[in-house]
Amino acid sequence: MPKETMTPRERWLAVLRREKPDRVPMDYWATAEANQKLMQHLGCATMQEVFDRLHIDTPLTVGPRYVGPPLPPGQDVFGCRYKNVDYGTGVYAECVYHPLAEYTSVEEIERNYQFPSPDWYDYAHIPAQVACAPERPIRGGGSEPFLIYKNLRGQEQAFLDLILYPEIVHYCLGKLFDLAYENTRRIYEQIPGKVMITYVAEDLGSQEGLLFSPAQIREFLLPGMKRMIDLAHEAGAFVFHHSDGAIRDILPDMIAAGIDVLNPIQWRCKGMERAALKRDFGHQVIFHGGVDNQYTLAFGSVEEVRQEVADNLRILGAGGGYILAPCHNIQAVSPPENIVAMYEAGYELGWM
Repeated sequence: MPKETMTPRERWLAVLRREKPDRVPMDYWATAEANQKLMQHLGCATMQEVFDRLHIDTPLTVGPRYVGPPLPPGQDVFGCRYKNVDYGTGVYAECVYHPLAEYTSVEEIERNYQFPSPDWYDYAHIPAQVACAPERPIRGGGSEPFLIYKNLRGQEQAFLDLILYPEIVHYCLGKLFDLAYENTRRIYEQIPGKVMITYVAEDLGSQEGLLFSPAQIREFLLPGMKRMIDLAHEAGAFVFHHSDGAIRDILPDMIAAGIDVLNPIQWRCKGMERAALKRDFGHQVIFHGGVDNQYTLAFGSVEEVRQEVADNLRILGAGGGYILAPCHNIQAVSPPENIVAMYEAGYELGWM
């Protein structure tokens, strides 16, 4: 086996700059339940031990500490309330109270609701976070406002608003983008030049196509996302764009807006075939993800996992520009043997 010559930070940076790393970087996303099963399987006490054992180059995410008005149990800073729901193989906190659900005008919201302030957060400890992990890539800041908007209004109402109450959508997303922008700016201010990756996300796709019309994405989301992207680039950070599902139709717009990394590459979705994505967009974006967790990691054999890793390295990694990772959070239904097989295959086959 070749010898590593780069730290995880150097490895990520080489790929992002389209330079040659010693090997393909590997990232890790999973639920808490999947983490516990994997640690038990490997006999590791912490996830850092897992990362070291499997040669995983996961970034360190930094951010502020909340110091604002006290929050009731089960409620977030936006006033949304959550309930833990057990789905058998995992527990998710689901939003059960939507504080803006009943309003029909911007004026009502302005009279009755207060958006969070960036002054409710303390950013002073961020340099100490970074100092503890000098060899890891640093991820910080970013935005995903429609995800929050769906919790504020309720998912069904949020999509209806795009047609029935566009003025409410514009107003609320404006507030949420403003908060994200200032939060990100203050993170950069604390650690100038050290944030490598900023997460500018929105789930735009389903299994079959876009959840929004392209016109709606261009009207409601792209202007705010472009503002976030420009802020990241001005700070020297690369923009990591996450969007689930079948999103090929909007990729030219996202690339034109300035995204640098595309995640999660759910290649079983319509129009997301790996070879075509690499052919058409591989010279413009770095691919991150690509190991399927709807079938392969969850229900496939170890041999199928190893073959998929090999295929991803061959297709998405051709000529560089690829970071190996699951194509979303690994769920607890995935056997630990499959997870280990993914990273062992990536480490064995990913040398450049």
